[in-house]
Amino acid sequence: MPLFTYPAEEEITSEVVDKFIKQHQAEVPRYNRLKNLYESKAPILDREAKDSYKPDNRLVVNYAKYITDTFNGYFIGIPVKIAHDDEGINERTDTFLKLNDMDDNLAELSKISSIYGHGFELLYQNELSETCCTYNNPLDMFIVYDDTIAQKPLFGVRYRNTDDGIKGQLFTATKEITITEGKDGLILSDNKPHYYGDVPIIEYIENEERQSIFESVESLINAYDKAISEKANDVDYFADAYLKILGVELEESSLQSIRDNRIINLFGSDNIKDIIAEFMEKPNGDASQEHLLDRLERLIYQISMVANINDESFGQASGVALEFKLQPMKNMAAMKERKFTSGQNRRFKMVFNLPTNMEASKKDEWRNLDFTFTRNIPRNTADEAETASKLAGVVSKETQLRVLSIVDNVKDEMARIEAESGDSGFNTDLNGDFVPGGEE
Repeated sequence: MPLFTYPAEEEITSEVVDKFIKQHQAEVPRYNRLKNLYESKAPILDREAKDSYKPDNRLVVNYAKYITDTFNGYFIGIPVKIAHDDEGINERTDTFLKLNDMDDNLAELSKISSIYGHGFELLYQNELSETCCTYNNPLDMFIVYDDTIAQKPLFGVRYRNTDDGIKGQLFTATKEITITEGKDGLILSDNKPHYYGDVPIIEYIENEERQSIFESVESLINAYDKAISEKANDVDYFADAYLKILGVELEESSLQSIRDNRIINLFGSDNIKDIIAEFMEKPNGDASQEHLLDRLERLIYQISMVANINDESFGQASGVALEFKLQPMKNMAAMKERKFTSGQNRRFKMVFNLPTNMEASKKDEWRNLDFTFTRNIPRNTADEAETASKLAGVVSKETQLRVLSIVDNVKDEMARIEAESGDSGFNTDLNGDFVPGGEE
């Protein structure tokens, strides 16, 4: 998808908004195509029907959904851990995250960006003046950036088509403006100020090209659906193959008896050896079909860079071999992690800009938030515990705990350990590590 840009010094008029809405609408067919592919509404279901006497199977093998869900389960199946060194800021951040059910919010954003190439998050204030956020797909929302090298968000639009024309909202860095459609075009009215200090729409992108995770293998997926459907047609063809009987004339009653009883008994003819009774078969392309299906399957996983975790050899791989199998997906997840970290930084920059969320003296502390993404793969807790134990005296207690995948929130875990230390007989040594005993 092309990046929408507009000169920062130019006025944002109704004509400008209308121009970008039309540009966005030109992208909607692509979004719908990708959405349909994910929802098993594959192109093969809409192809022209064959003649009634021919088998016409239309099988959909939903690789698009498999690739999307497998990758996102790996990328964000384990919720992102967000922490700050300041306990007060950490507490306020946790309150915001819980209020907005952020684990689910980020999971849906990740899925949306994988399907469409990008997705959006919208900040707003609820009736209790609490800062809330929600995810939104790009079917009815877009952002326009300025044309400088920084490409800062200039304005965002969310709209829908109604019986009365286009209706929606225009979001700038300072205002929310209502969009309606009149006889002479779009009308911008009802300016309502906000205090986020930036356009309250955050774009989360899958990659810099804003390409869907399965868009590069879309043609391969469609080819696989076609090949396996034709294979099913061949099975139906062989099940209903024609029986040919040459060298003898049969009456209608005899044909009826052969069809009903599936028995052929021909006798009394002088040239009985010249009689042929067999099924008509077309050339068998089973080997070629299987080879094509195997090749397409390998290419789909190879080009999409998502591992086939259902492969039998996958579960038998050693630790090093497993790392190599997951490396392409790991690289892709690392790239997406950087994009999502950037989006979350922008979100918290706006959240902290409101005095109701953070005191003015600490509004820039969003820079010191730490985002920890954990890949969702089978883990050996015993090995992790051994690694954490070996780090004693080498790194801080916090870093030790970060090694353990069973610890969801490091700060909370440290607080619980500190609270329990008096009762359980645990203290810390000079290096700050946890040791048993009642004396330091």
